[in-house]
Amino acid sequence: MLVIGIVVAIIVGRGMQAGPGGPAAGGGDLTVVTGVIGSEKKPFFDDPRVREEFARHGLDVRVTTAGSRQIATSVDLDGVDFVFPSSAPAADKAREVTGAETVHAPFYSPMVVASFEPIAELLEEAGVARRSDAGMWTLDMHAYLELVADDTRWNQLEGADDAYPSSRSILISSTDIRTSNSAAMYLAIASYVANGDNIVSGARQQDEVLDEMSALFLKQGYSADSSESPFEDYLSQGIGSKPLVMAYEAQFLGRQLNEATAAAITDDMVLLYPAPTILSKHSLVSLTDAGDQVGRLLTDDDALARLEAAYGFRPNDAAVFTSVLEESGVPVPPAPVDVVEPPAYESLEGMIQEIAERYDTSAPTEHPTADQ
Repeated sequence: MLVIGIVVAIIVGRGMQAGPGGPAAGGGDLTVVTGVIGSEKKPFFDDPRVREEFARHGLDVRVTTAGSRQIATSVDLDGVDFVFPSSAPAADKAREVTGAETVHAPFYSPMVVASFEPIAELLEEAGVARRSDAGMWTLDMHAYLELVADDTRWNQLEGADDAYPSSRSILISSTDIRTSNSAAMYLAIASYVANGDNIVSGARQQDEVLDEMSALFLKQGYSADSSESPFEDYLSQGIGSKPLVMAYEAQFLGRQLNEATAAAITDDMVLLYPAPTILSKHSLVSLTDAGDQVGRLLTDDDALARLEAAYGFRPNDAAVFTSVLEESGVPVPPAPVDVVEPPAYESLEGMIQEIAERYDTSAPTEHPTADQ
């Protein structure tokens, strides 16, 4: 009995001393791997099926969330095995700051505008949106920016009396540009169009588009930090609150693919794919060998690829994405064709910082109306 007691004490002691990269406390011989990720991926990492697949490879993956832009600049990465922001520019910055060499890009999600059928048809009548023969809606960003520049109201559009007789300005709702990656991707798309269909590069080009870009965000008023917040408003409050919402395609598809949430996507809800659009490339930066193993599994493991698709993300193997959606009875959206790259981190961050300063210093000359 004494021998058994000593053995048990040793085992318990070892479990209590486990930390990042070591045996998991209470987890047998699993290796604990820690990561900092964008919040939109938290449900995926929390899924028991995902955790089970990692465990099958000997890993206990534990994650915390942070804004993709903050991961590389203000998050303490001491003892962290990997970081997993939602865009390539943020990953490049993280790699530069940490000195990491390996980056994995296991899946991506196109940026979309979540909307409603009556809104899409109204914009189609105005020459701003178009529906393809396959049923895919696109939003002409050139025409959209012209409407914003002219401060066009919904009730000024032909047919608005029946479809959407609102006096609000036509404006895509986004997250806070100062904190959120989805807002940064919106800025990347709009700045490309405003810069004569060229990626913004350098201070001069930033200055030339800054007034127009600032209006897209300052006119919104309050904006949430997380991409989930405006999308939840879109789902729950409907067309009256959020007629146009910048989102990730995966947010919409993930709801459709989940039996528990599929009912939230009603028949009149549609996705408009900006033309041009940008792919939010979820890029994992490996800081340790254990973190690198997580990146390789997310990229190469068939079971994990199917689970990525089940959350609406597009794995590198397009056939997996198609298969999962078809099996669930969800229409498979075509891959966007008009896709551009985001600016380099320095250019994108430069525009964001300039807009942030205008948030802090702008003083309206008159009280804003409720629709602004």
